[in-house]
Amino acid sequence: MNPPNLLPRQAHRLLQLGIALLLFTSFEGFAVPYLAAPHLGRSVHTLSGLSAILMVALGLVWSRLELGVGSSRIAFWFLVNSDLATILAFVLAALWGAGSSTMPLAAGPAHGSAIQEGLIAAVIYSAAPTGIVSFGLMLWGLRHAPSVRA
Repeated sequence: MNPPNLLPRQAHRLLQLGIALLLFTSFEGFAVPYLAAPHLGRSVHTLSGLSAILMVALGLVWSRLELGVGSSRIAFWFLVNSDLATILAFVLAALWGAGSSTMPLAAGPAHGSAIQEGLIAAVIYSAAPTGIVSFGLMLWGLRHAPSVRA
């Protein structure tokens, strides 16, 4: 891929992901009452909506980043991984009626088997470092003010 086209292409993918998440959250809202843990289903609904708006906003900003090919790929894929892993962990918890060991405020009394709780923890804990690295790279990519053209 031609490096000058990389940031605009990634920006477009983030916009697509944001709109896909809006579609997902629209349909997921209908399933909330039927999940093993409906309060976690509501959390998935809210989290997916927030993530959708975040992806759209970052997609609009992405082309302004001053990052090289390698760092823009890391920032992009780490962002996508962090976002989708967080949503996946909440979806699994809502489906299984689990998650109290990892997300006690959201899950409340919903407690699954040791394997379920361990899988949810592994998925959600994988999201934090990748998100931090991605946001750090984005901040670095925005280190210069845009040039003013007369």
